[in-house]
Amino acid sequence: MSKRIDITGLSAYYGTHKAIEDVTLSVEPKAVTAFIGPSGCGKSTLLRTLNRMHEVIDGGRVEGEVRLDGEDLYGQGVDPVAVRRVIGMVFQRPNPFPTMSVYDNVAAGLRLNGKVRKADLDDVVERSLRGANLWNEVKDRLNRPGSGLSGGQQQRLCIARAIAVRPQVLLMDEPCSALDPISTLAIEDLMGKLKDRFTIVIVTHNMQQAARISDRTAFFNLSAVGKPGRLIEINDTEKIFSNPNEKATEDYISGRFG
Repeated sequence: MSKRIDITGLSAYYGTHKAIEDVTLSVEPKAVTAFIGPSGCGKSTLLRTLNRMHEVIDGGRVEGEVRLDGEDLYGQGVDPVAVRRVIGMVFQRPNPFPTMSVYDNVAAGLRLNGKVRKADLDDVVERSLRGANLWNEVKDRLNRPGSGLSGGQQQRLCIARAIAVRPQVLLMDEPCSALDPISTLAIEDLMGKLKDRFTIVIVTHNMQQAARISDRTAFFNLSAVGKPGRLIEINDTEKIFSNPNEKATEDYISGRFG
């Protein structure tokens, strides 16, 4: 079941460097929310704070709150690994486990969570590959390496791997930037279908993509080089792209900077 995310007064740091400052926004369930803005404005950092992936980097920490349906993801005693089970992530470049088969790539997360019967694994693998719109392409080569698939298929395999553990939120960090146009359209079409089951947040540099696939769009910017990124505005995507409230948003959308 997809869930709502509420971010309040969030600042993120890497050591002494403040990457983003005082971000407050909400991400609605069963919708696609896009983060856009120029390079270095903190979009990917903010995305990673939502499942505590930024803490993997030395010195990564936050101030402020991130709540998933009211539960503080940074509360005392909250296990970051448990957070990542309910908030899955798909990265910029397809990263299937290179030595694993297609089947084992999808099953990996379930096996990590505990012993699962083979029949149950079979069901989840098929359901997840169907959910990622990949089943018909790989059903006859489940035992072959996932790394042997095309780039677009590998990215859909990574999406199947992420949804196999039934997360409530799916984060995507520029999931199409390494893909050709046909594969990009396949991923975009897939996101439209997945939002019925998941809360989806995507970082993209492609404004046309944000306009095509997202329900809401958040624009981030830097006040100056070396300064932390800040949220400029968030609104329905149609409003952001047709009549934004802030001049900086309009300038970025129209290509005057960025």
